[in-house]
Amino acid sequence: MPLWVIILLIALAVIVLFLIFTYNGLVRLRNMVDEAWNQISVQLKRRHDLIPNLVNAVKGYMDFEQETLTKVIEARSAAVSAQQGGPANAAQAGQAENFLTGALRQLFALVENYPDLKANENVMQLQEELTTTENQIGFSRQHYNSTVREFNTSVQTFPTVLIAGVFGFRERDYFQIAESDAAVPEVNLRTT
Repeated sequence: MPLWVIILLIALAVIVLFLIFTYNGLVRLRNMVDEAWNQISVQLKRRHDLIPNLVNAVKGYMDFEQETLTKVIEARSAAVSAQQGGPANAAQAGQAENFLTGALRQLFALVENYPDLKANENVMQLQEELTTTENQIGFSRQHYNSTVREFNTSVQTFPTVLIAGVFGFRERDYFQIAESDAAVPEVNLRTT
């Protein structure tokens, strides 16, 4: 076999191996993004499941605040719907969660006006669970966003960008919250 044929076969083998390793790396990163989204999804579901319990616990005390309770329920419904889209819908889910956080803040601010409600152990427990869940969402969001950054960097850089385009790998959106919503909603339900 002539030397040029051997060199050509080695070059082809190197190119094929490069394509295989690059494609497999992109698949691995895409799967990591999907896994990170699923971690967020679990925490958001927990948050969404706690909200009806919280609304039911405060409903009897807040006769004149039905508009706020309605806003919380509507914001929860919008957040649940936006989350259904998976990681491809992360930007919309982030906006819906921002709206929900604002509605919860408004609810917690109103709770301060009801001394009997502040002393209710069920409400205190739900608030504590919600705060814990908010923290877990924050950690999950941070992990998801760093995984998305790694994936997007791979999709955008040369020579991976050539392979990513051919096989349909597209950038993913970050799961962002508004700067003003970065703090965990907090309310002191203990009577003073």
